[in-house]
Amino acid sequence: MAGKNTEKNLIGGKPMNLYEIMMNRRSVRNFKDQTIPAEIINQLLDAANNAPSGGNIQPVSIILIQEKENRTILSEMVGNQPWVKNAPLSMIFCLDFNRVKRWAALNGTEFKGEQALAHFLISYADVMCAAQSVVLLAESLGLGSVYVGTIQSQMDEARERYAIPDFVLPLMILSLGYPKSIPRTISKLQPEVIVHHEQYQSRSDDEIQQAFHQKYGNFNIKAEEYLEKAFIEAVEADKQSGEGWTEWAVDQMKKMEIRNDAQFLFQFRYPTHLMVQMNAELIESFKNAGFDFFVEPES
Repeated sequence: MAGKNTEKNLIGGKPMNLYEIMMNRRSVRNFKDQTIPAEIINQLLDAANNAPSGGNIQPVSIILIQEKENRTILSEMVGNQPWVKNAPLSMIFCLDFNRVKRWAALNGTEFKGEQALAHFLISYADVMCAAQSVVLLAESLGLGSVYVGTIQSQMDEARERYAIPDFVLPLMILSLGYPKSIPRTISKLQPEVIVHHEQYQSRSDDEIQQAFHQKYGNFNIKAEEYLEKAFIEAVEADKQSGEGWTEWAVDQMKKMEIRNDAQFLFQFRYPTHLMVQMNAELIESFKNAGFDFFVEPES
């Protein structure tokens, strides 16, 4: 079953190679009501477990959410995102220093990753390497997936709901399933914009403007046309729940006089002032979980 080709991973009737799979990957939010076989789930978990890890410490834990009632609870926790409820499988990826600390103590030493920003940064990368390994294997097996980072703003609730102990942080949800539909490919910055040879190469203002214009094109406030490329979550939420997200988004954009893509991103979708204000809540959630690398250690 693992090697079976599906319409999703075929081009012109021929199987995609890895490069083609990566170039055609899209976040999928519309899933079929179809269970993922246990064999496939185990392969996905093998891929996560075999991902790169700093020092091979593997400070990663994955909570599987499959039961319908629990999928609904998780969806409600992260803002009623219907794809979390409808996906047959969601994986909650956690940064896990609890297991590492206990192992160190059992062997006559100590691990204080919760106090070391360097350990946290490396381990966060480990978590995302594990998650992305799942994404790529899932794509090759005809599955689709979508990351949901909203759990980061609900860490206290998630830790209580899923009995997550101290020194463990739920940082990312990955919802997976067989796609009912796949959004069209969206444009990205050109590789030459993000690639620097031998040293960082600063771009001129004109080059930066041109790079993002090439990515986004002319700004268009028409609902479906613009939001399908810039805020597909609103369009998909409307299709799956009918709660009027698209109409609300367009109305808010007009009220805020959004005139370009940068304003859309940093005034509407990820408002700069709100993102900064979230610092206090996130730091408090980190501390509640036993993490405290926000102050300089005593000399």
